[in-house]
Amino acid sequence: MSALSDAIGHAVLAEAGVADKTSLTTEDHIALIAASARTEDEVRGILRRAVLSARAAGASWATIGAELGMSRQAAQQRFGHLAEAQDDDDSERWLGPVSVFNEMGELELAGREGWHTIGAGASAHRMVRSDTRWDHRRSVWRPLRAAERAEGWELGCSAFPWVYFVRDTGIPVSETPRDRALTGRLPDSAPVYADLRMASDDRSLSRRGGADAGS
Repeated sequence: MSALSDAIGHAVLAEAGVADKTSLTTEDHIALIAASARTEDEVRGILRRAVLSARAAGASWATIGAELGMSRQAAQQRFGHLAEAQDDDDSERWLGPVSVFNEMGELELAGREGWHTIGAGASAHRMVRSDTRWDHRRSVWRPLRAAERAEGWELGCSAFPWVYFVRDTGIPVSETPRDRALTGRLPDSAPVYADLRMASDDRSLSRRGGADAGS
């Protein structure tokens, strides 16, 4: 048994709720079947995401097929429609390949363009796009805190042992920080500061005028 097989087996037992049992009832075996079926669906999803990420990174269908033990044509027939659907949908994309070391930087860049994660898998994030910028935050597996919810954070997705939170900033994608500063409401003290600066400029001009007149 490989390490991967052993890890999956333990995950299935835990999912079925029988990991600590020394004997199994008929109901436990049924629970194992259900858990195994859910695991199969998850693994298929991981494979689909891995293929899409590989295609997005420039891998050929021949290379992908070789890794799957099938021909280029068979790989394209099996997964090609997913890649085409991804290309046709401008509001949804896969971000990848990424690693635990660089994904937050990539998510930050994508967030500036209006993308935020709604799913994470093998070295990729499923992203959807809106007209506003998004913040991303990663944490070790835990629920969203009340203080974070009050700040506008929400659950984006989870991929054990990580959980990803997202927040809509409300800033339009097309708006630069300078645009926001120029279009935002000035603080109440701004006119006073402007008046003081103008008065100071007037005094400077007066002194300069006097100096010029005396020269």
